[in-house]
Amino acid sequence: MSDWPQGWTGDRSGRYGRGSSSAEPEGARAMPQVRRAAPGAGGPPHRGEPPLPPELSPHGNVPRQQPSPGYDDYDDYDDGYNTGRVYGSGGPGGPGGPGPRPARPRNWKRRITVGLVTLLVLLLAVGIGTYFWADSKLRREVNLSKVEDRPSGGKGTNYLIVGSDSREGLSDAAKKKLHTGSADGRRTDSMIILHVGDNGNTMISLPRDSWVTIPPFTGPDTGKRYNQTQNKLNASFSMAGPELLVRTIEYNTGLKIDHYAEIGFDGFAKIVDSVGGVEIDVPQDMKEKHAGTDLKKGKQTLDGQHALAFVRQRYGLAGGDLDRTKNQQKFLSALANKAATPSTLLNPFKLYPTMGAGLDSLIVDKDMSLWDVKDMFFAMKGVSNGDGKQMNMPISNPGLSTPQGSAVQWDMTKVKQLMGELKNDEKVTFSGN
Repeated sequence: MSDWPQGWTGDRSGRYGRGSSSAEPEGARAMPQVRRAAPGAGGPPHRGEPPLPPELSPHGNVPRQQPSPGYDDYDDYDDGYNTGRVYGSGGPGGPGGPGPRPARPRNWKRRITVGLVTLLVLLLAVGIGTYFWADSKLRREVNLSKVEDRPSGGKGTNYLIVGSDSREGLSDAAKKKLHTGSADGRRTDSMIILHVGDNGNTMISLPRDSWVTIPPFTGPDTGKRYNQTQNKLNASFSMAGPELLVRTIEYNTGLKIDHYAEIGFDGFAKIVDSVGGVEIDVPQDMKEKHAGTDLKKGKQTLDGQHALAFVRQRYGLAGGDLDRTKNQQKFLSALANKAATPSTLLNPFKLYPTMGAGLDSLIVDKDMSLWDVKDMFFAMKGVSNGDGKQMNMPISNPGLSTPQGSAVQWDMTKVKQLMGELKNDEKVTFSGN
């Protein structure tokens, strides 16, 4: 007995099976994607598939749904392939879409802020790096804590600036060019007290032949105790170095020295060359074989070689060593003024060579920071621009006869008055020699 409806044709060869035990699934329907051949067209004849009667339909008597709008019924259905139809074209920018999304406006305020922050961080990094680089070059070799019997401190800051005749770092050719000679060790060629305070800065030159009392001291190499003596000021440096020089100045002036800075021949010449030379008004024709000087009177720019000769010459000057100290002050102030110009400070190709040349050869005390060096430098610049005074130590006899030869004797009454004004950071009333 057959379970299939009457009039159903076709064999039961299992061509509809999907895992079912029956040959064909119950309520099987033709897929709408399969195109049916039109009646009378070529090809195999179409086998009709009459609908199931309501009693056998799994859905009961359900009316047939109308095809979706835009489609023909199944007999005329077209699958849309190879007809030039474009899919997915209804989005933004496509046919029938709302058009391209408008460009987002650029946030210039945010970009400028980010740029400024980046620049600030970069400048900060360069500044910090420069500081540590420069600070590492300072030669902190002088220990002022070893100085004996120091006077009490006062107001303001007192620097002792020393120009030595050290030939350290000079080749034989350089020694010949700069007329430095070849003596070993180092001696003081110039000494200047720079007082920095609220009532103006003051530069006071101490003639190296000043006749002073050298107080008792202990030899740094021998440990031997030496008695007090009378001698020229620069002899104290030769006996026991910077520490005894500081002790001798403090002993004879009563002024405490806060910081020490020393530069040799080679460093001085390199600094002058690094800033492109320094313009100076030469007070008179100068020619002297020992210093190698050969200059004409008047304004001119001196390079390192001629600048060193200018500050070293002592013979042939009307005032001898006193005139030399004036030339040294004049040139140091002009050098500081030239090095502090924007053309040097804002030009890294000048600034770094200048700092390198100066700091490599600058010997300072162990407590002197890079900020102290800066303060000293700008104080000298201020004096050059008229913000302060330049003078020699008050002199009573420039040609005192001594066992050590001709020397310079200080006027101790005026020295006491001047040192008191500096110690109390008062306006200096003494005009100097």
